[in-house]
Amino acid sequence: MPAFRAARAAAPLPVRLALRELRGAKRGFGVFLACLVLGVMAIAGIGSFAGALTKGLEREGRAILGGDAAFTLVQREATADEQALLAAGGRVATVAFLRVMARTEGGDAALAEVKAVDGLYPLAGAAGLAPPLPLADVLAARDGLYGAAADPVLLGRLNLKVGDRLLLGDATLQIRAELTGEPDRLATGVGLGARLLISQAALPATGLIQPGSLVRRSYRVALDDPSPRALGVFMDRVKPRLGEAGFEMRTRDGATPQLARNVTRISQFLTLVALTALLVGGVGVANAVTSHLAAKRETIATLKAVGATRRDIFLLYGAEIGLIALSGIAIGLLLGAALPFVAAAAIGALIPFPLDPVLDPLALAGAAAYGLLVAALFTLLPLARAQETRVSDLFRDSLGAGRTRVKAGTLLLAGGFGAALAGLALLTSDDKRAAAIFLAAAVAVFVLLRGVAAGLMALARRAPRPRDAMVRLALGNLHRPGALTASVVLSLGLGLSLMVGIALIDASLRRELTGPMRESAPSFFFVDVPSSEEEGFRAFLDQAAPGTIVKSVPMLRGRITALNGVPAEEVKPRADAAWVLQSDRGISTATEVPDGSRVVQGEWWPADTTERLVSFDAELAAGLGLKLGDTVTVSVLGRSITARIANLREVKWERLGINFVMLFTPATFAGAPYTVLSTLTFPDGGDTAREIALLKATAARFPAVTTVRVKETLEDARRMLDNLSLGIRAASLVTLITSVLVLAGALAAGREGRIYDAVILKTLGATRGRLAFAYGLEYAVLGLATALFSVAAGALAAWAVVTLVMEIPFTFSPLAAVGAVAGALVITVGIGLVGTLRALGAPPAQVLRHL
Repeated sequence: MPAFRAARAAAPLPVRLALRELRGAKRGFGVFLACLVLGVMAIAGIGSFAGALTKGLEREGRAILGGDAAFTLVQREATADEQALLAAGGRVATVAFLRVMARTEGGDAALAEVKAVDGLYPLAGAAGLAPPLPLADVLAARDGLYGAAADPVLLGRLNLKVGDRLLLGDATLQIRAELTGEPDRLATGVGLGARLLISQAALPATGLIQPGSLVRRSYRVALDDPSPRALGVFMDRVKPRLGEAGFEMRTRDGATPQLARNVTRISQFLTLVALTALLVGGVGVANAVTSHLAAKRETIATLKAVGATRRDIFLLYGAEIGLIALSGIAIGLLLGAALPFVAAAAIGALIPFPLDPVLDPLALAGAAAYGLLVAALFTLLPLARAQETRVSDLFRDSLGAGRTRVKAGTLLLAGGFGAALAGLALLTSDDKRAAAIFLAAAVAVFVLLRGVAAGLMALARRAPRPRDAMVRLALGNLHRPGALTASVVLSLGLGLSLMVGIALIDASLRRELTGPMRESAPSFFFVDVPSSEEEGFRAFLDQAAPGTIVKSVPMLRGRITALNGVPAEEVKPRADAAWVLQSDRGISTATEVPDGSRVVQGEWWPADTTERLVSFDAELAAGLGLKLGDTVTVSVLGRSITARIANLREVKWERLGINFVMLFTPATFAGAPYTVLSTLTFPDGGDTAREIALLKATAARFPAVTTVRVKETLEDARRMLDNLSLGIRAASLVTLITSVLVLAGALAAGREGRIYDAVILKTLGATRGRLAFAYGLEYAVLGLATALFSVAAGALAAWAVVTLVMEIPFTFSPLAAVGAVAGALVITVGIGLVGTLRALGAPPAQVLRHL
């Protein structure tokens, strides 16, 4: 205590006075603190959780990847020399992936992601099996049958259990265990079918591997010396040779690059949503500061009368408010930092990703910076008004009436804080374009809401005077000095606009998945049709599903290795186009422009051209910095092939037809083995019975052909959308909660004026019911005006995202609009009337004796 007193005594005078002022600070700072705590906690929590997930992925990188390094090929096996090069570093395990139709002896069929492993699998971690048997025993040949471990989802779809038999191509397998976990599952990504684990020895017996078959082989290496230095030396030795041969290479330090990128992008988007909540809280901060300074007007007047300068007033109350802001930010940082620890303890077993919760200084520093900038931005103007007001004005008027002019220097400083806030958001975002659009939309909505509030006040001021006194009171309350109009419209409008926008984007996506996309999409995709059996497969479809529309194109797999001679790993693409360079892609050849595409730059090539030319998706080309005449190098079947961009296409991907990012001239891959990709469409839309019958017949007649039923895939996409929407809505709910807090704070700040009005009117004969009607009418007008604007602003933002970014039709949801209007009315009228109860119940004598 003596040390604390000594430190306090040594502090500058404004700080000492601020500490004394804080001892008698009003409870109105509760909303101030809550707004900062919520916003900072959300930003710190999102950043810390993303950091915990990223560190968990790094910690488990070896098990997730299946070794210290992994080398993947598509459509071919590594040569003996290539395998020897890998084996020189340590043990090599081989895993093959392919999609096939798994069948039962009764004729049922389902798409399965087959994973064929050798005896060394897994090099790190362990497979989860039920019952818990050795993996080698489960997959071994026994009584003439190879064993398999199946995902419970696959068993459910085929109505099988452990011990039953399963048909895979030409082979019959026995299900000996349920596959409950794979240590390397995250590294292999999300597949279309459920997992089926078999041995490499069983793969030839299936007869599924044909020339050109879409098989992905991964060669995992467990180094004899797993140190970081040895890993670097090993990669430096193998990269030059294997890179030219078309291998996709990963190390344990980047075992799941796509997942890591998705975590980063989602966390950055949610951070922007949380920043919106913090900006909404800024309105509450400004209200609390204004209310506090208004309550201190006599103290400020006295200080200025005895010689305090404008600078002294600013420093005194700036220090006081700064100390409170620092307290709120510190509490928010503590809660946000604790979030990943709480999540790991409470739901860690339910999350399919490894969490490694630690204190993330970078995430916490970013959240603190956001909190400090918002607090400074929204407290600067009220402080400036307090220091600029004359002593005579302080004694006879209240602060915040809006008559005090703020100097240009203060406005420039406020603009600097706003620019720093926007700059921080852009600096910490990978997708600068998306962040800029989000910030511009938030600022635009903020400015428009100020305009809505000003317009509503002007209309109320110019409206004819009603005969009913209570209606006149409600109308006057909308525009009188110190009216709640601006605070209510600003706080509630931002939160509602965000919620409406998210709801309408969600509605448009759902409508597309269940309506136009489902109606225009083909019924089936058939993948891996051997080119030698194309005619027989077409004849089979004509007989099994007469009257249907069948389209076929050749298909290969290739990976972009260079653009204009620059290696792909050195290219700096736009964030939304980076995925094109991250793995192998489906590619095809064409002699004419495919359906669902149109050439927007350049010319389509003649059908008989012998040049190596490529047609590229225009939007992705822009993201990669490509233009007409540039060159693209792809690795196909171990060969590097360079083609020149002849034209750019606009592709309607939402139609789910046959289309590719890259289309080449037939001469580009002349003589290369390929498979055929086919689609089948029922002209009348088809029905479940016919589709299931065709699926079974195809699986029985062509077991090597992968059949994808589009309706099932769209249903899976809808379920993924449900999960994503839940997370986004939860984050945006913080904004709405902050809006309600700000609204409650604004009502609390104006409570003294309400008490005064209520007492005078009750003295003149007004009843509680009449006064409640007047206040309820005022709040209803505010809520309705705010809701109508929020619906319009949210719909406009959703339209822009849906049509310009997602490029799908916009769907307006009346339910979302009605919900926003009803919610705004309930919140404003409900909270308003609850806050007015004290004013209506105040004893007249306590007020009248001070008149």
